[in-house]
Amino acid sequence: MELIPNTPDISAYLAADEAIDHEHPCVRATAATLSVGAPDAYAYAKAAFEFVRDTIPHSQDAGDPRVTWRASDVLAQRTGICHAKAHALVALLRAEGIPAGLCYQKLDVIHGLVAVKLPGEERWARQDPRGNKPGVDAQFRLDREQLAFPARPECNELDLPVLFAEPHPVVLQCLREAVDRPHLWQTLPTDL
Repeated sequence: MELIPNTPDISAYLAADEAIDHEHPCVRATAATLSVGAPDAYAYAKAAFEFVRDTIPHSQDAGDPRVTWRASDVLAQRTGICHAKAHALVALLRAEGIPAGLCYQKLDVIHGLVAVKLPGEERWARQDPRGNKPGVDAQFRLDREQLAFPARPECNELDLPVLFAEPHPVVLQCLREAVDRPHLWQTLPTDL
Protein backbone atom coordinates (compact mmCIF):
# COMPACT_ATOMS: atom_id res chain seq x y z
CA MET A 1 0.00 0.00 0.00
CA GLU A 2 1.30 3.46 -0.91
CA LEU A 3 1.17 5.67 2.18
CA ILE A 4 0.65 9.43 2.11
CA PRO A 5 2.73 11.20 4.79
CA ASN A 6 0.72 13.86 6.62
CA THR A 7 3.83 16.04 6.51
CA PRO A 8 6.58 16.15 3.89
CA ASP A 9 9.20 16.87 6.57
CA ILE A 10 11.03 13.58 7.26
CA SER A 11 12.34 15.01 10.56
CA ALA A 12 8.75 14.81 11.90
CA TYR A 13 9.10 11.02 11.66
CA LEU A 14 12.17 11.16 13.92
CA ALA A 15 10.77 13.55 16.55
CA ALA A 16 9.88 12.80 20.15
CA ASP A 17 6.54 13.78 21.66
CA GLU A 18 4.50 12.88 24.72
CA ALA A 19 3.48 9.44 23.39
CA ILE A 20 6.57 8.68 21.30
CA ASP A 21 8.98 9.57 24.12
CA HIS A 22 12.11 8.05 22.62
CA GLU A 23 14.39 10.19 24.78
CA HIS A 24 13.08 8.48 27.96
CA PRO A 25 15.74 6.38 29.74
CA CYS A 26 13.63 3.20 29.46
CA VAL A 27 13.31 3.60 25.68
CA ARG A 28 17.00 4.49 25.30
CA ALA A 29 18.09 1.48 27.38
CA THR A 30 15.86 -0.91 25.43
CA ALA A 31 17.14 0.51 22.13
CA ALA A 32 20.75 0.14 23.28
CA THR A 33 20.17 -3.50 24.20
CA LEU A 34 18.45 -4.25 20.88
CA SER A 35 21.20 -2.58 18.86
CA VAL A 36 23.84 -4.97 20.19
CA GLY A 37 24.40 -7.52 17.46
CA ALA A 38 22.36 -5.56 14.92
CA PRO A 39 24.89 -4.68 12.20
CA ASP A 40 22.58 -2.40 10.22
CA ALA A 41 19.27 -0.55 10.26
CA TYR A 42 17.34 -3.51 8.83
CA ALA A 43 18.62 -5.91 11.52
CA TYR A 44 17.85 -3.37 14.26
CA ALA A 45 14.35 -2.61 12.91
CA LYS A 46 13.54 -6.31 12.70
CA ALA A 47 14.87 -6.91 16.23
CA ALA A 48 12.82 -3.99 17.59
CA PHE A 49 9.70 -5.23 15.78
CA GLU A 50 10.11 -8.78 17.13
CA PHE A 51 10.82 -7.46 20.62
CA VAL A 52 7.60 -5.44 20.73
CA ARG A 53 5.54 -8.12 18.98
CA ASP A 54 6.82 -11.04 21.08
CA THR A 55 7.79 -9.73 24.54
CA ILE A 56 5.02 -7.21 25.19
CA PRO A 57 1.73 -9.09 25.37
CA HIS A 58 -1.33 -7.53 23.78
CA SER A 59 -3.36 -6.63 26.86
CA GLN A 60 -6.60 -8.09 25.44
CA ASP A 61 -4.91 -11.43 24.71
CA ALA A 62 -3.28 -11.47 28.15
CA GLY A 63 -6.38 -10.31 30.05
CA ASP A 64 -4.38 -7.39 31.44
CA PRO A 65 -6.67 -4.54 32.58
CA ARG A 66 -3.96 -1.85 32.42
CA VAL A 67 -4.05 0.75 29.65
CA THR A 68 -0.77 2.17 28.40
CA TRP A 69 -0.25 4.79 25.71
CA ARG A 70 3.19 6.33 26.25
CA ALA A 71 6.02 4.30 24.67
CA SER A 72 8.10 4.29 27.85
CA ASP A 73 5.14 2.99 29.87
CA VAL A 74 4.47 0.23 27.34
CA LEU A 75 8.10 -0.89 27.62
CA ALA A 76 8.22 -0.59 31.42
CA GLN A 77 4.85 -2.25 32.13
CA ARG A 78 5.14 -4.77 29.28
CA THR A 79 1.53 -4.40 28.16
CA GLY A 80 -0.56 -2.55 25.61
CA ILE A 81 -3.10 -2.82 22.83
CA CYS A 82 -2.12 -2.41 19.17
CA HIS A 83 -1.91 1.38 19.39
CA ALA A 84 0.30 1.38 22.47
CA LYS A 85 2.57 -1.29 21.02
CA ALA A 86 2.83 0.77 17.83
CA HIS A 87 3.89 3.80 19.90
CA ALA A 88 6.61 1.67 21.54
CA LEU A 89 7.93 0.37 18.22
CA VAL A 90 7.98 3.85 16.66
CA ALA A 91 9.90 5.16 19.69
CA LEU A 92 12.45 2.33 19.48
CA LEU A 93 12.97 2.95 15.76
CA ARG A 94 13.30 6.71 16.16
CA ALA A 95 15.70 6.22 19.08
CA GLU A 96 18.13 4.74 16.55
CA GLY A 97 17.50 7.39 13.89
CA ILE A 98 15.14 5.30 11.73
CA PRO A 99 12.15 7.26 10.39
CA ALA A 100 8.89 5.71 11.56
CA GLY A 101 5.25 6.74 11.68
CA LEU A 102 1.80 5.54 12.57
CA CYS A 103 -0.88 4.33 10.21
CA TYR A 104 -4.23 2.72 10.71
CA GLN A 105 -6.72 0.19 9.43
CA LYS A 106 -10.49 0.51 9.76
CA LEU A 107 -11.59 -2.95 10.87
CA ASP A 108 -14.49 -3.29 13.35
CA VAL A 109 -12.50 -0.65 15.26
CA ILE A 110 -9.43 1.37 14.27
CA HIS A 111 -6.33 -0.85 14.37
CA GLY A 112 -2.88 0.68 14.84
CA LEU A 113 0.13 -0.10 12.66
CA VAL A 114 3.64 1.25 12.13
CA ALA A 115 5.41 2.25 8.92
CA VAL A 116 9.18 2.34 8.68
CA LYS A 117 11.46 3.86 6.06
CA LEU A 118 14.82 2.15 6.09
CA PRO A 119 17.91 3.68 4.45
CA GLY A 120 17.98 3.00 0.72
CA GLU A 121 14.31 2.05 0.56
CA GLU A 122 12.04 4.01 -1.75
CA ARG A 123 8.83 3.49 0.18
CA TRP A 124 7.45 3.21 3.67
CA ALA A 125 6.80 -0.39 4.76
CA ARG A 126 3.87 -1.11 7.08
CA GLN A 127 4.48 -3.43 10.03
CA ASP A 128 2.08 -4.77 12.66
CA PRO A 129 3.62 -5.35 16.12
CA ARG A 130 0.24 -6.32 17.64
CA GLY A 131 1.39 -9.76 18.73
CA ASN A 132 0.81 -13.15 17.20
CA LYS A 133 -1.64 -15.78 18.40
CA PRO A 134 -3.48 -18.65 16.70
CA GLY A 135 -4.71 -17.28 13.38
CA VAL A 136 -2.47 -14.19 13.54
CA ASP A 137 1.02 -14.29 12.01
CA ALA A 138 2.43 -10.78 11.53
CA GLN A 139 6.03 -10.69 10.32
CA PHE A 140 8.62 -7.98 9.67
CA ARG A 141 8.89 -7.77 5.90
CA LEU A 142 9.91 -5.24 3.29
CA ASP A 143 9.16 -7.31 0.20
CA ARG A 144 5.44 -7.60 0.96
CA GLU A 145 3.13 -6.97 3.88
CA GLN A 146 2.35 -9.63 6.43
CA LEU A 147 0.02 -7.87 8.85
CA ALA A 148 -2.02 -9.35 11.67
CA PHE A 149 -5.29 -8.54 9.92
CA PRO A 150 -5.39 -7.92 6.17
CA ALA A 151 -8.27 -5.55 5.43
CA ARG A 152 -11.29 -7.26 3.87
CA PRO A 153 -13.14 -4.81 1.61
CA GLU A 154 -16.12 -7.17 1.44
CA CYS A 155 -16.56 -6.57 5.19
CA ASN A 156 -16.21 -2.79 4.80
CA GLU A 157 -12.67 -2.92 6.18
CA LEU A 158 -9.99 -0.73 4.69
CA ASP A 159 -6.40 0.38 4.94
CA LEU A 160 -6.28 4.09 5.71
CA PRO A 161 -3.64 5.71 3.48
CA VAL A 162 -2.33 8.51 5.71
CA LEU A 163 0.99 8.11 7.52
CA PHE A 164 1.00 10.16 10.72
CA ALA A 165 4.11 11.52 12.43
CA GLU A 166 2.21 11.58 15.76
CA PRO A 167 -0.58 9.39 17.10
CA HIS A 168 -3.96 10.36 15.71
CA PRO A 169 -5.68 12.65 18.29
CA VAL A 170 -8.81 10.48 18.41
CA VAL A 171 -6.75 7.39 19.25
CA LEU A 172 -4.60 9.18 21.80
CA GLN A 173 -7.62 10.72 23.56
CA CYS A 174 -9.31 7.31 23.77
CA LEU A 175 -6.23 5.70 25.32
CA ARG A 176 -5.67 8.53 27.79
CA GLU A 177 -9.28 8.63 28.99
CA ALA A 178 -9.73 4.88 29.49
CA VAL A 179 -9.92 3.87 33.14
CA ASP A 180 -9.05 0.27 32.28
CA ARG A 181 -8.95 -2.05 29.27
CA PRO A 182 -12.61 -3.17 29.53
CA HIS A 183 -13.60 0.53 29.46
CA LEU A 184 -11.19 1.11 26.57
CA TRP A 185 -12.79 -1.75 24.63
CA GLN A 186 -16.14 0.05 24.83
CA THR A 187 -14.71 3.36 23.61
CA LEU A 188 -12.24 2.39 20.86
CA PRO A 189 -12.75 4.58 17.80
CA THR A 190 -14.47 3.04 14.80
CA ASP A 191 -13.38 5.83 12.44
CA LEU A 192 -10.83 8.64 12.26
